[in-house]
Amino acid sequence: MRQVGHFIGGKHVAGTSGRTADIYQPMDGSVIGKVALASPAEVRAAVENAAAAQPKWAAVNPQRRARVLMKFLDLIAQNNEELAELLAREHGKTIADAKGDIQRGVEVVEFSLGVPNLMKGEFTDGAGPGIDIYSLRQPLGVCAGITPFNFPAMIPLWKLGPAIACGNAFILKPSERDPGVPMRLAELFLEAGGPPGILNVVNGDKEAVDAILDDPDVKAIGFVGSTPIAEYIYARGCANGKRVQCFGGAKNHMIIMPDADMDQAVDALIGAGYGSAGERCMAISVAVPVGKATADELVKRLIPRVESLKIGPSTDSSADYGPVVTKAAMEKIKAYVDLGIEEGAKLVVDGRDFKMQGYENGFYVGGCLFDHVTKDMRIYKEEIFGPVLGVLRAESYDEALKLTNDHEYGNGTAIFTRDGDAARDFASKVQVGMIGINVPIPVPLAYYTFGGWKRSVFGDLNQHGPDSIRFYTKTKTVTARWPSGIKDGASFVIPTMG
Repeated sequence: MRQVGHFIGGKHVAGTSGRTADIYQPMDGSVIGKVALASPAEVRAAVENAAAAQPKWAAVNPQRRARVLMKFLDLIAQNNEELAELLAREHGKTIADAKGDIQRGVEVVEFSLGVPNLMKGEFTDGAGPGIDIYSLRQPLGVCAGITPFNFPAMIPLWKLGPAIACGNAFILKPSERDPGVPMRLAELFLEAGGPPGILNVVNGDKEAVDAILDDPDVKAIGFVGSTPIAEYIYARGCANGKRVQCFGGAKNHMIIMPDADMDQAVDALIGAGYGSAGERCMAISVAVPVGKATADELVKRLIPRVESLKIGPSTDSSADYGPVVTKAAMEKIKAYVDLGIEEGAKLVVDGRDFKMQGYENGFYVGGCLFDHVTKDMRIYKEEIFGPVLGVLRAESYDEALKLTNDHEYGNGTAIFTRDGDAARDFASKVQVGMIGINVPIPVPLAYYTFGGWKRSVFGDLNQHGPDSIRFYTKTKTVTARWPSGIKDGASFVIPTMG
């Protein structure tokens, strides 16, 4: 059975805490490995390695740092099949979906290759008599990323790419549920010429997370996961004087206007609601058709599509989605479906009893579809994180907009319409961070920033794009005056532009 330890100082290190967690293969429910859970001492060893290596890395000019990341990207491409298969085996998503996971992460590292330009400061010649003013962007030191199970390649790459490009060292604490790909990425970074200690991977649970949050040498922390944990990490990290960005839960609405292309809307809901078994923070989990006729037609078309979803093992290239990540996740999703029935929603497609022939012990949940969901139900208020779509009918556009704005989460949303005025009004007024207009999963490309509003985010700067460079650097402003023979005596007033 495979044993996964840590990657510290450019080497694989066996765990010494005596604590481990099982690594499952979700498609058949088997245990395929053990992952070590780090102690505070092991986290401290990784931080010390990172702190020792970082000053020399920061002194490497940005273009040469970018060249290392170019080689890193080349090695990811060369090993893409291996990485996708490893990701699918530990997570459960299909290999095609796993490749998308990797590619979305790669695109952020590609953006980070522009770091020589992105880190440029500003300069003002002659800001005063014989005075020049200029600003510098400098790395923070040791940064850390605490990343989730649902994107074991993408989110680590979103975090480590910009951080390392800016001259920081990085501690990655990936999910203990699927640690294989993060460990392999660390190996490839070293092979690409990355110095030992610049990228360290520490596997663990809350004990490791708390050690990162409390370590005085960790200057910045990025997190993606559930809202309660995001709020905890943000509060504890900030209390310890760290720069922190935390991205939490979501309940993404898709509004379907009466004039929408219904074929397009149904296709969008099927892909955005059930892709990756719904284990995405940008999944559409609430459909809001406007008007009874729109709702009736939407549900009528959705039912056969949900019933015909093809669910299969990760290795099935024709599967629409695979199993969920753990047995506990499977049971939690089914419990939410039970709850929805108790709350009075109409379950029009029931996938709770789905069993995969030949994989009866796998963690599978069939597609579920609720109609007549109401805003007071827990299945509407809470993130289910599974292949469950709820239809909440609205009588008007204003009611649909208010539903979205009143929800505590504000990660992503979409509207499907042919009316440009309605689309523009929605984009202007909706209180959500990422908006799709006839686009169901509005994840911005790597050169824009990714982030929600309200209780979907804690912190002032978003992921990737220009915000990532701002997050992983600090600004230093220099006011310089060189002797010019002018002697004007001591001044006791604050400098001004006068």
